[in-house]
Amino acid sequence: MRHVPSPSRIAIVAMIAIVVLGTTGCRWFSKTNEMYAQSPESRPLEVPPDLDRPGTSGAMALPPAASATRSEMAPAPSAQPNGFAVAGSRDEVFNRVGEVLAGVQGLTIVNRAQILGTFDVDYGDAKFLVRITPTDTGAYVAAVDPRGLPAAGEPPIQLIETLRAALAN
Repeated sequence: MRHVPSPSRIAIVAMIAIVVLGTTGCRWFSKTNEMYAQSPESRPLEVPPDLDRPGTSGAMALPPAASATRSEMAPAPSAQPNGFAVAGSRDEVFNRVGEVLAGVQGLTIVNRAQILGTFDVDYGDAKFLVRITPTDTGAYVAAVDPRGLPAAGEPPIQLIETLRAALAN
């Protein structure tokens, strides 16, 4: 025959389980942070957010102002050998420069970039850029190397003189 547990016996086992879990269960189900269980001396140091960056109060100290009049300054160069100013918008001047460059003997336009305002050219034994930049009064046409520095040598100077004469008309 099979033995069926009585309801009172089930209630007693349940009560014992509740008592055991109630007295020791806090330790089983608790969530503790081990960092705060340590002594205060061994806890990590908490630094406020504004104190973890170096001070920048004196980083941009400006030198004392010096006054200079225009007569004391060196005179500005009037014209550079590798560039000149032209009246008109940058796009108009770009198109005019393109027409002039197409007619120059011994010149090859390797690439043109209207959005940048540059012509990549081979002229003589030199490779350089003809750059058109907008200014307050129009556009500035210059011969520059790929780094953006003034192009050196005789071919860039000759080409700029050719462009200056053609665009003056």
